[in-house]
Amino acid sequence: MPTWGDWVTAVADGAPVTTPRDPAREAAREELLKPEYHRQDPSLLQRIISWLWDRLDQLLGQLGSAAGNGTTGLILFLVIAVLVGAALWWRLGRPGRAATSAAALFSAAGPRTAEQHRAAARRHAAEGDFAAAVREQMRALVRALEERALLDPRPGRTADEAAAEAGRQLPRHAAALREAARLFDDIAFGERAADLPAYQQLAELDDALRQTRPTAPIPAGAA
Repeated sequence: MPTWGDWVTAVADGAPVTTPRDPAREAAREELLKPEYHRQDPSLLQRIISWLWDRLDQLLGQLGSAAGNGTTGLILFLVIAVLVGAALWWRLGRPGRAATSAAALFSAAGPRTAEQHRAAARRHAAEGDFAAAVREQMRALVRALEERALLDPRPGRTADEAAAEAGRQLPRHAAALREAARLFDDIAFGERAADLPAYQQLAELDDALRQTRPTAPIPAGAA
């Protein structure tokens, strides 16, 4: 097998030609970089997972040897838990976020008017159930836009979709509508604690939207 010092090749007349060391090394490196030599190599994800499992195996071994020391064992256990949690978070993403973007704003219990939703929101707020108050107030806001024909009634619509569609009709309130949708999502899916200010934020936006007229479309060809 040729060494890096001398790379010998045969020419047409059979006389050997000795290639200098640096060009030979470069030629060999380029040859080994060809894809056909790496088809069976593990992917980046596989290498990361393998590294994590190696670290976990080492920590488990240390945890077993440190069983007699309660403090050391607890620290190692916490490190393992963090590593496993980080790996799952990185691989699967934040739990529940996909469901947030796909969950419908209105339930299948049957249509209710905007005022009915508002009354339910006020009742929940008076009882201190601010999570339910936020949900009902957001529904009141969207139902009111449907009643004004600013949104087409659509049972499967999400809060994010309603905010985006309403923002095109009421551009002055587009940012507030997006914030309201995020607030609804975070509270409705348990990622944020509901409180009185959250309910009041949606109620005030609902009042502001009721007093706002949609922006008139610009005629085609207008300067």
